[in-house]
Amino acid sequence: MTEKTRRTRRHDPDRRERITEVAEELIAERGLEGLTHRAIAERADVSLSSTTYHFADREALIRAALERAAERFAGFVRSWAQEHATAGPDQIAEALADSVLACLGEGRTNAVVEYELHIAALRRPELREAATLSAHVSTEAMTPLIGPLAAATIPPLMTGLCLHAMTAPTPPTRDEILAILRHALLPPQ
Repeated sequence: MTEKTRRTRRHDPDRRERITEVAEELIAERGLEGLTHRAIAERADVSLSSTTYHFADREALIRAALERAAERFAGFVRSWAQEHATAGPDQIAEALADSVLACLGEGRTNAVVEYELHIAALRRPELREAATLSAHVSTEAMTPLIGPLAAATIPPLMTGLCLHAMTAPTPPTRDEILAILRHALLPPQ
């Protein structure tokens, strides 16, 4: 290894973030059981001692990865709410149905990490704040759009719809998802 390579590897300001990102990827792929310092070091292309330097134990890795996922999702929700600020309840239901379907495709990895976070928080009280962050942010962001009661309904409803869509032998159709969301969001006629 050259002196320049050594210097570059030592001065790696993004190393902690890269380790956290890889931890999140591994949680999505393998669940919490598959998360080890060794697996992260291998995937992140860092030394094993780097992972233990930044994260003393496996619990610290889990907490960092899951908090990162929760913060990212909170940012997504805030952005989503801004994009739909002028939408009516029916348009919001349509957009939410598309979000459920995204859990089956490009959003699957993030959704899996979110569910791992919720499961982990059942037994790890220190993760409960991160686990509830997305629901709090969702409710807060949606309240100006659809009112406080409907906004409070959305986080648990979306969690259930996405989880069901991801685990059902035959995922629900967009029309089925949309019917449920419209029922929750639109006042009875």
